Amino acid sequence: MAKNWYPVIDYDKCTGCLTCSNFCPHGVYTVDNGKPKVTNPMECVEFCRGCQKLCEYGAISYYSEVKSHG
Repeated sequence: MAKNWYPVIDYDKCTGCLTCSNFCPHGVYTVDNGKPKVTNPMECVEFCRGCQKLCEYGAISYYSEVKSHG
């Protein structure tokens, strides 16, 4: 579990397919108004990219990546 590693959802790209939340075995996501929401970021496993790899729409990046490019 990592303080600086968790998914960040680009809601402009997210279609609400919920593949990410259905995949995640760590309970990082909940669903809010039909869209995934990162509600338990501390449960994300550092450098796991499972949800990002499954997202067909490129809607998921990670906090540490966003921070380093921001």
